[in-house]
Amino acid sequence: MSSSAEFQANKVLTGRKRWAALAFLALGVSMIILDATVVNVAIPTMVKDLGLSTSEAEWISSAYSLTFASLLIFSGRIADRSGRKLMFIIGVVVFVLASVLVAASDSSITLIAARAMQGVGGAMILPASLSVINAVFVGKSRAVAFAVWGGTIGGMAALGPLVGGWLTTYASWHWAFLINVPIGIIVIVGVLLTVPETKELGGPKGMDILGTVLITLGLAGIVFALIEGLRYGWLKPISSFTIGSWEWPFTSISIVTVSAVVGIASIVLFIVLERSRASSGKVVVVDLRLFNIRTFGAGNIVAAVVSLGEFGLLFALPLFLQATRGYDALQTGYILLALAVGSFAASGMSAPLSQRLGPVSVLRIGLGLEVVGILGLGFVLSTSVTGWQMAPWLFLYGMGVGFATAQLTGVILSEVPVAESGQASAVQSTSRQVGAAIGTAIIGATLIFGLGNVATQLEDRGVPAAQAEQIASAMSSSAGQAITALPTDTPEGQLIVEGASAGFVDAIKLVAWVACAFVLFGLATSLALPKNAARVESEGYSPPAVKTAKE
Repeated sequence: MSSSAEFQANKVLTGRKRWAALAFLALGVSMIILDATVVNVAIPTMVKDLGLSTSEAEWISSAYSLTFASLLIFSGRIADRSGRKLMFIIGVVVFVLASVLVAASDSSITLIAARAMQGVGGAMILPASLSVINAVFVGKSRAVAFAVWGGTIGGMAALGPLVGGWLTTYASWHWAFLINVPIGIIVIVGVLLTVPETKELGGPKGMDILGTVLITLGLAGIVFALIEGLRYGWLKPISSFTIGSWEWPFTSISIVTVSAVVGIASIVLFIVLERSRASSGKVVVVDLRLFNIRTFGAGNIVAAVVSLGEFGLLFALPLFLQATRGYDALQTGYILLALAVGSFAASGMSAPLSQRLGPVSVLRIGLGLEVVGILGLGFVLSTSVTGWQMAPWLFLYGMGVGFATAQLTGVILSEVPVAESGQASAVQSTSRQVGAAIGTAIIGATLIFGLGNVATQLEDRGVPAAQAEQIASAMSSSAGQAITALPTDTPEGQLIVEGASAGFVDAIKLVAWVACAFVLFGLATSLALPKNAARVESEGYSPPAVKTAKE
């Protein structure tokens, strides 16, 4: 890292103003996290209103995720150099305008393009918000700020289905996006009034254009492959990939395979290029020497691994509740509210606990609570499980997410020089996003594999083997949602639904065990983190701008 890089150190916030600043930053983050989950509930209604195909419906989510994950590092680096507050505000403006375009869309092309634009705005907001917090909060205040930031992410991810279900049910799907307009205005005005500008001063000038292209292409290729592998086939095409009138022309190799190869090759070239430019004293997108910092390198591994389990489970649970228990989107949201309550509760307790026990200890407690919550869910899940039976375990799981997210963020950034906090924040956010994409892919594959047991459950109830296999195949191809179309007006139909539901329970239990294994692995990986990482002793303390081993 360049020793000539400086930081506007006189911008540290104190007094009541810092909490107002934190509130507006957290509100901006909550907007993008909420929107990422709200849309999952609104999609069925959007499909009906706009006459979307299955592929178009799936791209409503994929377009957002793809642009969001691929641009995080680039936008974080730009924020360091041009101003973190400026980047945050531009991101909010882009996100709000894109939200209006989504709500006004009357075709699949404009809708998907607007969702991609939302991803661009989100990629500007998230790392900028975190790097601002890292720059302007010190001492005990920084621990509290990270706790609030982490609790916001965990809580809003769980609140999304409830908000989306309520708006879609009692207003329209358009308001799931238009709600961002007043929120965005409040955030912009609040940030302008309370948040100081910070940026990197000095250091090499210019832009790393090739590095920017390579990292963006690499992340886009890998994330696309992870998201779309199940749909289009990992090696050979199992369904056609089309953009407008253009269709993937090859039948011997899937676009997913090509995307993954291009993505991995781009990342490898990016690493070679960045090492070369850094050794020559030229500007880089990511200073890879950051990974020589123990807390940063090990912390990002933990972040990616834990996200595998956390977000994969959030993907699978709503499918189970709506398919086997007959809950609608709003009812599902109410059940997942217990997770949000747990996350918000943890954010209030996280800072004092970290002062007493140390951030790494609280991180491990959080991961332990996640494990207990997942195990509890795995044991109580059944064809007759109620929301009240799930609530205690979801609450514990939510508390674990709140503790872990807040402390992990602080640990990762604890020894990163403030001048580098934008790119460092973007890297840790990217680790989480890639982990979430991998988790969703693995959990999705696990769910489909587990649904193969539906045939066994049906045959045990006397259903002919051919019919049982047909139903199991329909369940697998629809992620279990075909169960809602099965007839129940005859004893035979009720028996089939009973067997299909029992098979889905087996599948979701398998998902829970896999998610638990990932979180346990993250807990084990956290043992590599130094015990006193990110610990602060007084209000006036802030981590020093440490140098890496190569400096």
